[in-house]
Amino acid sequence: MTDTADQPLPPANGAGGTEHRFPCAQCGANLRYAPGQTAMTCSHCGHEQDIPGACEESRSAALAAHDLHSALAAPLPEADIEETRVLSCPNCGAQVEFDAAVHSAECPFCATPVVTDTGAHRHIKPQGVLPFRLREEDAKQAFAKWLKGLWFAPNGLARFARRDNRFSGIYVPYWAFDADTDSRYSGERGTYYYTGSGRNRRRRIRWTRVSGRVSRRFDQLLVMAAQSLPRRYVRALEPWHMAELEPYDPQFIAGFRAEGYTVDLGPGWKIAQERMDEIIRQDVRRSIGGDQQRIHSLDTTHANERFRHLLLPIWVAAYRYRDRSFRFVVNAQTGRVRGERPWSWIKVGLAVLAAALVIGGFIYLTEFA
Repeated sequence: MTDTADQPLPPANGAGGTEHRFPCAQCGANLRYAPGQTAMTCSHCGHEQDIPGACEESRSAALAAHDLHSALAAPLPEADIEETRVLSCPNCGAQVEFDAAVHSAECPFCATPVVTDTGAHRHIKPQGVLPFRLREEDAKQAFAKWLKGLWFAPNGLARFARRDNRFSGIYVPYWAFDADTDSRYSGERGTYYYTGSGRNRRRRIRWTRVSGRVSRRFDQLLVMAAQSLPRRYVRALEPWHMAELEPYDPQFIAGFRAEGYTVDLGPGWKIAQERMDEIIRQDVRRSIGGDQQRIHSLDTTHANERFRHLLLPIWVAAYRYRDRSFRFVVNAQTGRVRGERPWSWIKVGLAVLAAALVIGGFIYLTEFA
């Protein structure tokens, strides 16, 4: 007899969507991936089931990057495409997978009530996933610590947020880009020198024209493929330990949600090029040397451009305070945090007033003492 615990149930979403369920071999309840482990756990009876690891050859094949220009020029083969069922948030634009029976929920990113029919999202299949390492309890501890450290927060915020917080474990979509770059530049190197002495000593800059060339290989440069979180939030969650990347397996998603990408491959590549340019400019400044640098021209060529579609784990808490939504995000692999918070402008005003009184008192004492 075939062990049903190793087999996902038939698709339940319809319209081509695939819903993976993993029943417990002991009691039949749904298994859930256990963060920090390589197993799924039954929340009903506690039974654990290992997720089989892939051999190195299969792992390399599953995580192999796609050619970027081929994918931009023509659709990928049907084997690299999948369709899922999602609910779309009208506020932040997130498209998050839900069960087919769910037609109303709360957006995990902004706490906006979502009442809508599920829709189909057809997209490039994920190739890799970074499994959750932190449990929900770990995220809650980070949230509590962050709340305690807030200056000028309204009275009672910590108590209110703890009462209202609901953490959601979500896999967010990323594009990971590879590229070899070669950049030629021209500019000027500024070197400090000094004239005069004593109080007349002045610092000057001597500029020298320079030109040169820098090269860099970018490996898995990450661009979040969704707009549900501000990009500054996304950057604050870095770095990710990409060495722990696993070939995509629905068993890692069991018990969590996955957000569909809303930033397509082409726009994602443009964002990646902007990030590459930032890094290349840093390389150029180091190459120019000196005390200051001016970059007059920079010409970069890209080669061997490739990409992967990955899912990375975060814990999200969205709470509402005085009709506004605030978010708290935890990198579920490393524990790095980023959050939004309200301000008590009364406390801010009192602090400014106190600072003004201290400065005024210091000036009075120095002038009239």
